[in-house]
Amino acid sequence: MYDIKRAGRKNGPVIQQKKNGEIEYLTFPMLDATGLVKDLFSTRLGGVSKGIYSSLNLGFGRGDADSNVLENYKRVGQVLGTSPENMVRSSQTHTTNIKVVTNADRGKGIVRPNDENDIDGLITKEKGLVLVTSYADCVPLYFVDPVNEVIGLAHSGWRGTANYMGARMVEQMQTHFGSRPEDIVAAIGPSICQECYEVSEDVAEVFLSLELKQQEALHILKKSGIYEGLSGSPSDGKIVTSGKAPGKYQLDLWLANAVILVSAGIRPENLSITDICTCHNPAYLFSHRASQGKRGGLCAFLMLKES
Repeated sequence: MYDIKRAGRKNGPVIQQKKNGEIEYLTFPMLDATGLVKDLFSTRLGGVSKGIYSSLNLGFGRGDADSNVLENYKRVGQVLGTSPENMVRSSQTHTTNIKVVTNADRGKGIVRPNDENDIDGLITKEKGLVLVTSYADCVPLYFVDPVNEVIGLAHSGWRGTANYMGARMVEQMQTHFGSRPEDIVAAIGPSICQECYEVSEDVAEVFLSLELKQQEALHILKKSGIYEGLSGSPSDGKIVTSGKAPGKYQLDLWLANAVILVSAGIRPENLSITDICTCHNPAYLFSHRASQGKRGGLCAFLMLKES
């Protein structure tokens, strides 16, 4: 399998690399341990797309042939034991809008059009329905409530993170399905790390404010030790640090999202934080920054198993 460049962690990897036929993919052991779900984060390997989209491109509308993209979804479906007709893919625009997905939504965004735009989060209680969200540096957030058997997936770039997308997901799971934050198992998936993510002063100010407001959650994370030894983030737990040039800063979206999830009531012991940066692995994962926008797309998949 591909030799991934990982951010070093004292307690070892929290996300596993797997292979099924030609397809390589990533999964979270903590989510798998619930026994209720199948989870998958795609890589570039195992598809039929060519050139800058090589090879497992899951992004429609970027210049790749739709037939290639659909075949790639079929291949992922085979790994999950399902088909694109049982998937629903969000139409993302960096909002915190969340949709409760039902069986009536099967196939939307892949084999038939979405009838709702501006959706960055999906939640469901339907078994066998696969939630799908798209990425190329932004943060995937996975949620599993093993008590009420509810799942959620969210896309959280800097705008979504600044607007507490993770907390909004927890709230919606509570509102619609009675989920308790302390029961939810969550994961922060592969995305751009602090070392690679340079931002301007106006963005940095937003997250400096978030950091000041969330000192208690930062303290809880530090005490738990789950974020120790992660390269690409400072050991003193700063979401924003000085950049490599005047007026530039380095933003840690992994830590920012972890703080938001903990502040929303998710227990640190129920949280997995990725150690894989998309920008550090451009031959394995599509990265918008590494490719300067010339790329395909990755996807996160999450499904409640059918009985």
